[in-house]
Parts: sequence; C-alpha cells; structure tokens
Amino acid sequence: MPSTVAATAVPAPPGLFAPRLRAMTVGSVALISLLAFEALAVGTAMPTVARNLDGLALYGIAFGGPFATGVLAMVVSGIWCDARGPRGPMWHGVAWFVVGLLIAGTAQVMGVLVVGRVVQGFGSGLLSVALYVIVGQAYPQELHRRIFAAFAAAWVVPSLVGPAVAGLIVEHLGWRWVFLAVPAVAVPAVLLIHPGLRSLGRSAATRPPAGAAGRIAWACGAAASAALLHIGGQQRGGFGLVLVVLAVVGLLVCAPRLLPAGFLRAARGLPTVVGLRGLASAAFVGAEVVIPLMLSRERGLSPTAAGLVLTVGALAWSVGSWVQGRIPVPASRASLPRVGLSCITVGTATVALAIRPELPVTVAVVGWAVAGLGMGLLYPSLSVLTLELSAPGEQGRNSSSLQLGDSLFAATVLALTGAVLAAGSAPGPASYALTLVVAAGLALLGALLAGRVVVGAGVRPGG
Repeated sequence: MPSTVAATAVPAPPGLFAPRLRAMTVGSVALISLLAFEALAVGTAMPTVARNLDGLALYGIAFGGPFATGVLAMVVSGIWCDARGPRGPMWHGVAWFVVGLLIAGTAQVMGVLVVGRVVQGFGSGLLSVALYVIVGQAYPQELHRRIFAAFAAAWVVPSLVGPAVAGLIVEHLGWRWVFLAVPAVAVPAVLLIHPGLRSLGRSAATRPPAGAAGRIAWACGAAASAALLHIGGQQRGGFGLVLVVLAVVGLLVCAPRLLPAGFLRAARGLPTVVGLRGLASAAFVGAEVVIPLMLSRERGLSPTAAGLVLTVGALAWSVGSWVQGRIPVPASRASLPRVGLSCITVGTATVALAIRPELPVTVAVVGWAVAGLGMGLLYPSLSVLTLELSAPGEQGRNSSSLQLGDSLFAATVLALTGAVLAAGSAPGPASYALTLVVAAGLALLGALLAGRVVVGAGVRPGG
C-alpha cells in the first residue's frame, strides 16, 4: 500500500549570489581585492615614491608602520565586533583606509606619505576582521567554505596582475594614482554591503569584554615589535640582526597574550587552528621569497621566468580554494588541513631539489604548484573552523587571533630568512637549502598537529 505520508522537501541552501546575499558578496569580495591590490601595488610603486620624495631614509617605516598599525587594528576590531557587532568596525575601517590613501596620494614629503600609510594600515586591520565576522553572522554555515574560497580568489587575482597594473599606473599616470584610484572603488563596495549590515542584529553586549584594555596594551607591544621586525628585516649586517632579535623577543612576550589560551602547547580546537594558519603562512612565505632569487642565481632564469613560477603557485592556490568549496562535508575537520599542509610540505621539499643543477627547473614548477594547491585547500578550511569553534560573542576575537597569527608568523620567518640570506657575502645553495628545509619543516609540523583541530569528547576547545 503506498505511503500516505508526503515527503517534506528540504529547501536548497541559498547561493552566494542569492538575492539577499548578492550585494554583500560582491561588496565583500571587492573590498578584499582592494586590500590585496594595495598591499601588492605599493611594493611596486614605493621605489619611485622614495626617489621622487627623497625619502629613502623612511623606506623601511613606510612598510613597517602600516603593518604595525594593522596588528593593533585587528585586536581593536575583534573587541569592537564582539561588543557592538561588525557595522562600526566596517565603516570606520573603510574611512581610515580611504583617508590614509588620500593622505599618501597627495603627500609632498615622505614623512606625510608614511603618516598616510600608517592610517591606511589601521583601516585595513579593522576591515579584515570585520569581514570575517560578517561572514559568520550573515551567511549560512553551509556557504562559509564557498565565501572564504571567494575571498582567497580575491587575493590571488591581484597577486597575478597587481604588480603589472601598478607598474603601468606608475609609468603612465604617476605613482600618486596607485593610492588615489582605490577609494573610487572602496566606497561603492562598502555601500553594497550596507543594506546587509543593517539586517544584522547588534551584539547583546553593551561594553567591551573584561580584559579588553589589557589586550589592547599587549597589542601595542606586539605592534611595536612587528614594526621593529619589519625594519630590521630590511637592514643588512649586525645592526639588522640585533633589531630582528629584539623584535622576536618582544613578539614572544606579547603575542601569546593575544592568541587563544593553549596556543603554545597546541591545545585541541581553536589554539591549534590558529597555530596551523601561522605555520602554513610562515612556510609558504618563507619559501616564496627565496624561489625567484634561487632560480635566477642558480639556474639562470630571467626575473620574468622566475616570477612565472610564483604565478603557477598562485593559480594552484586559486584552484585549491575552488575545490575545497565544492567538496561535500569532510569526514573529519582535520582532513582538509592535514592534506593541505602535507601538500605544502611535499611541494616545498620538491622545490628544494631544484637547487641541484642536474634536475630540470620543471621540478620547481611542479613543486610550487603542489604547495599552492595545499594553501588553497587549507586557508579557507581554517577560516571555516574558526567560525565553527566560536560562540557568537567570540567571533571577532577569534577571527583577529587567526589573522594575527598568520601575519606575525609570516613576518618573523621573512625577517629570519632575510638574515640567513644576508649572512654571507652572497646567498648560495647552502642558504637556499636551509631556508627551504625550514619552510618544509614548519609545514610538516603543522601536518602532524592537524588532528588536534578536532575537539575530543568531554574536552573543551582549547583544553
């Protein structure tokens, strides 16, 4: 006899471009693209800026200053989002970002341009955390991996075309337009997000959580150490090494106070998630900065050809992000992080083999593609895990911790890698091998720890 019980249709989840999410998705991805483009374009334009404004003495602080204020802003944004919701940090972030760009683009002396860069960096830090919290509050959980994949693509595309576009702007329009053109897109992008922001409920909290003042104080210490680290990494000789050592000590004192409890012992759950993001970022960036130099000096590749190897890695990162966004729910939370970090380990170790002249350069290309694929699988999955392991009132703090760990690990390894490459009269096979082996070792450590993102029965996250 046929069943008389009608099957209940389960509505399909909305897509990223469903009517209620379309404007927010376009605006959020546009903002991420602008943050990425500006971060990459400034590196292309800054030599011309320093020459035109006679500001070589302030070259280091023009990069270290915004990095430091970005560290502080991430902490402030996390506290603010948890206390009042992401609307305030979003609007203030765009305002600081745009004002900083306008100051830098109209500067007549290098000191004023540095002020603009510092203001811009603060806005970037506010925005980056607020966008994560918006994802947690505005998008259904089943779309988190897809929107974070879109964020990853929004970083990858500027990495492919940003330096070239910035170079064309500098040559044909002047360096000021590298700064002045971005606000024309940033303001419309945040206006697209605004209707969705109004629909988000305010946080139940009415004031910053307990310990917020102390957290900001530790953030100031970490920001100062980060600036010192960035400046020291651009120096050569003993003085630069002293600055790097002092900065690393400062970060070891301050950073653990800003990251989840249990971070240093890789406690289960969120502390390990944050640690894996930092290890992956450090491994990838530590290798990425060495590859063009190694291929140019040891294998005779032109700068353009060596740069194309990095392009292959960026494209593979985009592919990995797309793939993880379309995989059904993994059997374990640890699956994608473990596979991603294993790919980074194998890929980086493979690149190191290209130091040997008897092996074809194709080995390095394939290895870096595997590493890029691993980053694409890993990054969005860790962002999703961070939101899954966060209570509604902790999304801001935990998102800021994730991004802080990423930035500080990468900056530390970059500075130490620079010190290794500058240690002798000229970098050679031994220094390239050392830096690449260290990078692979960091990724391997992450792969071994990946199972700890899963919280065991009866164990609290971070316990």
